[in-house]
Amino acid sequence: MEEVVRIVEEERIEYKNPIVIEGLPDVGLVGTIAASYIVEKMGYKEIGYIESDLFPPVMVIHDGKLKCPFGIYGNGGVIVLLSEVVVPPNAVYPLTRALAEWIKEIGAKLVIPITGLPVENRVDISKPGVFAVGNSEEAVKELKDKQMELLEEGFIAGTYAIMLRECRKRDLNAISLLAQCFPVYPDPGAAASAIESLEKFLKLGIDVGELLEKGEGIKLKARDLMRQINLSAPEMQKGVEQDMPIMYR
Repeated sequence: MEEVVRIVEEERIEYKNPIVIEGLPDVGLVGTIAASYIVEKMGYKEIGYIESDLFPPVMVIHDGKLKCPFGIYGNGGVIVLLSEVVVPPNAVYPLTRALAEWIKEIGAKLVIPITGLPVENRVDISKPGVFAVGNSEEAVKELKDKQMELLEEGFIAGTYAIMLRECRKRDLNAISLLAQCFPVYPDPGAAASAIESLEKFLKLGIDVGELLEKGEGIKLKARDLMRQINLSAPEMQKGVEQDMPIMYR
């Protein structure tokens, strides 16, 4: 029986216990914006992609080249999972299981999903705060050692929440970074804060100045994708019409 989710590696690389960064469309598009900026600034090459009949029938075009909207980028030490289309609700579980299995196979030492934490007074916050959730005692200890602010109460939902669970099942340490963000608008400022917090785990030395400068342009280009999230996330609808890719790189 054909696999529901297929992870295709086009470039064979030697994995060196990598850290895996996950940026999928979610509230504020924090993860997608952050992951895309990291790929661009670090010059990570595309090493593969993820496909499934459960995903929207969409391809993206970058620099005149046809690409799968769910790409895998990086090198031996850092892997970035980046989706430019919304993951349909019925694909969340098959996707996270397949990814967790693959991440286990490549010997990753840490998984870091990046997402947003919606706050109503975001307009009054000049620099969004970042909270963290660990999926194991070891992960929580690392967060405390790095003086990260833990999310003490509440609940988490969505693809990144299930990813934390699936990683825990496989004894994979995972830490989710949640940046304060606008509930219904793309938030490059929140993505910048998340990238800065990521420096505590990965010394990438990425300057977020350009991301902040281009914030308004990113908001405009990402509005179609944000509209899809606003439609699908609250009710976890099974279909999203006009699944438009995010084109801001």
